[in-house]
Amino acid sequence: MALMIPPVKLKWLEHLNSSWITEDSESIATRDGVSVLYSKLLANKEVVLLPQQVLCLKGPQLPDFERESLSSDEQEHYLDALLSSQLALAKMVCSDSPFAAALRKRVLVLQRIFYALSNKYHDKGKVKQQQHSPESNSGSSDLHSVSERPRSSTDALIEMGVRTGLSLLFALLRQSWMMPPPPGPGGGPGGSINLCNDVIHTAIDVVSSLPPLSLANESKIPPMGLDCLAQVTTFLKGVTMPNSGADILGRRLASELLLGLASQRGSLRYLLEWIEMALAAAAVVSTMEQNKVLQSQEGLIGYDCFMNILIQMRRSLGSTADRSQWREPTRTPDGLCSLYEAALCLFEEVCRMASDYSRTCVSPDSIQTGEAPVVSETCEVYVWGSNSSHQLVEGTQEKILQPKLAASFADAQTIEAGQYCTFVISSDGSVRACGKGSYGRLGLGDSNNQSTLKKLTFEPHRAIKKVSSSKGSDGHTLAFTTEGEVFSWGDGDYGKLGHGNSSTQKYPKLIQGPLQGKVVVCVSAGYRHSAAVSEDGELYTWGEGDFGRLGHGDSNSRNIPTLVKDISNVGEVSCGSSHTIALSKDGRTVWSFGGGDNGKLGHGDTNRVYKPKVVEALQGMFIRKVCAGSQSSLSLTSTGQVYAWGCGACLGCGSSEATALRPKLIEELATTRVVDISIGDSHCLALSHDNEVYAWGNNSMGQCGQGNSTGPITKPKKVVGLDGVAIQQISAGTSHSLAWTALPRDSVTGWSESLVC
Repeated sequence: MALMIPPVKLKWLEHLNSSWITEDSESIATRDGVSVLYSKLLANKEVVLLPQQVLCLKGPQLPDFERESLSSDEQEHYLDALLSSQLALAKMVCSDSPFAAALRKRVLVLQRIFYALSNKYHDKGKVKQQQHSPESNSGSSDLHSVSERPRSSTDALIEMGVRTGLSLLFALLRQSWMMPPPPGPGGGPGGSINLCNDVIHTAIDVVSSLPPLSLANESKIPPMGLDCLAQVTTFLKGVTMPNSGADILGRRLASELLLGLASQRGSLRYLLEWIEMALAAAAVVSTMEQNKVLQSQEGLIGYDCFMNILIQMRRSLGSTADRSQWREPTRTPDGLCSLYEAALCLFEEVCRMASDYSRTCVSPDSIQTGEAPVVSETCEVYVWGSNSSHQLVEGTQEKILQPKLAASFADAQTIEAGQYCTFVISSDGSVRACGKGSYGRLGLGDSNNQSTLKKLTFEPHRAIKKVSSSKGSDGHTLAFTTEGEVFSWGDGDYGKLGHGNSSTQKYPKLIQGPLQGKVVVCVSAGYRHSAAVSEDGELYTWGEGDFGRLGHGDSNSRNIPTLVKDISNVGEVSCGSSHTIALSKDGRTVWSFGGGDNGKLGHGDTNRVYKPKVVEALQGMFIRKVCAGSQSSLSLTSTGQVYAWGCGACLGCGSSEATALRPKLIEELATTRVVDISIGDSHCLALSHDNEVYAWGNNSMGQCGQGNSTGPITKPKKVVGLDGVAIQQISAGTSHSLAWTALPRDSVTGWSESLVC
C-alpha cells in the first residue's frame, strides 16, 4: 500500500530550473515515473514534509437524550450534524487513499515543471513561488512575516527622490500661480494655472476613490509616507489662504483636498486642523470684504464634496440620532458653500459624535447609586436563526431565516447569545434571560424553558457589565459586575462554575476563593471550562483540564479559579470547545493552548499544548479581539482585518473542508474594515465600520441570515435585511444570531473610534 503524503511546504530553487525543463514529461504518465521525480523533489528539499495531520474522529457534541427532551428542530439539527460529520470523515478517508496520494505527487511534479518553464520562457507572467501547501483545503498556510527590514541605500535613494520631487512640485506650483502666463483665448486663465489646478484635482480624485478611513491607522503607514503627508498638508494649508498667490479655484481645490485627507485619517486632530484653517481663511475673507477688495466666489468650498464627508460621518450616529438638529451649509447656485459655514457644521458634527459616545461612558458609581440610565434611547435589536427554545422570543419555535426586529429586546445595552438561550443586559446593569433552561443555565431558579425575557436575581445585588454563556456541552454562564466580581450558574460538571464542586447552580452565585478581591475585566465560558482576566493582567482558568485547555501544564481539572503562571499582562480571553486563546493588553501578543486538533491553536501543527504558547503568525500585528469556537478561531486586527485558523466553513475561504494550521487572512473581508467579530459553535459574525453585518459558517438553522437554511456559507456574506440600520454590536450563539444598535460602553466603532484616538 502506498504511503500517504502529509501536508508539504514548497520551496522552488531557481538554480534547478534548467534540470526540470529537460525532464521527460512522458514519464509523469506512469506511477513509477512520478515516484522518481517526486523523490528528486524530496532529495533537493524543494518539497518539505510538514507534520502529519491528526485524523479527527470526534463527532459533534450531543446532549443527553435520556435526561432532556428535544424539539423537532433540535433533533433535525443534531441529525444534520451527525450526517455532516460522517460525510466529512468519508471525504477525509477518500482523500488519503493510495490513488489520491499518487495524484498529489503527480500534481506537485507538474507544478514544479510548470514553474521552471514559466521562469524561462514567460518572465512577464512569472509564477510566484508558493510558500504553502498546494492542497489549500488540507495543508498548512504560512503567513507572510510582518517584520521591519533594515534601511538600505535603495530606501535612502527612494526617500531622497520623493522628498526632492515634492519640493520641486511645490516650487513649480507656487511659481506658476505667482507668475502666470498671458491670458488664454477669450481672456480666460493661463495654461499654467489650469495645470496647477489639474494636479490638485487629480489628487482629490485619488483620495476620494479610497475606502473610508484608509489612512486612519498610522502604525501601518511607513515613516516616509507620514512625512509626505505632513509636507503635502503644510503646503496645502498655505495655498488655501487668499493671499497665497493661488487663484480662487486653486484655493478651493486645496481646501477640498485637505478635508479629504483629514477625513481619510479620521483623527480628531486633523479635523480640528481643517476647521482652524477654514476659520482662518474665512477671517481673511472677512477683512478683505470690509476693505472692499473681495473677489467673487472667495472663501467657498464645493458643497457636494463637503456634504459627502459630512454624511459619511453622520452614518455612524445610527438610526436613533436626532436628525432635526443637523445643520447644513447654505448651497449657492454655483454648487458651493461658505468655508465659515462648513467649519461650523463640521465642528458641530464632531461635538455631536463626542456627545453620542459620552452617553455610553457609564461609571460604576452612577449605576450603583440608582441614577437614571445614561443611555435612554430605544435600541433596535434584530434576531435570526434557531428559535427552538424561544431564545429569540419571537412567535413560534420555527427558525427565523433573516433578521427580524424584536421589540422584546428594545431596552438592551448588551446581549449574549448562548446555547439555545439569550441574555440581555440593560443600561442599569440588570439581566434578563430567555430560551432553554436545562441545568439551570438561565439562572432563574429552575430548568424550565423561558419563552419571554425574565429578570435574574443577584445576591448580593450587583449591576452586571458583561455575560458569557457557553455555546456547547450542557450549558453554563458567567457574568462580571461593574465592580469586577464574578457570578456563575448552570451545569457544574468538571468544576467549571468555580465554586469548589461539580454541583448544578440554578441561581447566580458569587465566585469566591482566588478571585475574591480581584477586579475582573473579562470572562469567558467554554464548553467545559471557564476563564477570567483581572485588571492587573492575570489569567485564571478552571473546569475540565484535558488536552491542556486550562494552561497549567497538565490535564488535571480544577474546580476553583487557578492562576495561569506562565503569562502576564493579559487583557482578554476566549474559551472554545477544548482550547483557550488569550490576548495581551497591548494587543501585540496572542497565546493559545489546549487541544490542537485541526490546527485551531494556530501553531502550524495539530499538537496539544499544555501551557500558553505565542501564536507566532500574529506577531507584528496589533490584535483587537480574539474568538475561540468549536473547531476554529478568529482574530481581529487594529486595521480591521480578520484572520481565521482551524477547520471548516468558519475559515471563510470558500470551502467547508478546508484546514488552516496557522492564521490566514479572510480575503473576502480584506477590503472591508471590520470593527467587531463574534463566533458561535460553528458560525461567525463580523461588523464593519459602516455598520454592515457579515456572516459565514454553519447555516443549518438560518443563523447566517441569508433568507435560507441551505448548506454552509463558506465565504462571508452580508446579512440580508439590515440595509440602513446602524448596527453597533453583534453576538453569535450556538445556532442563533443577534445584532443591535446600542453603542457599546467599552469601545467605539467606525468614525467615533477614530475621533477619540
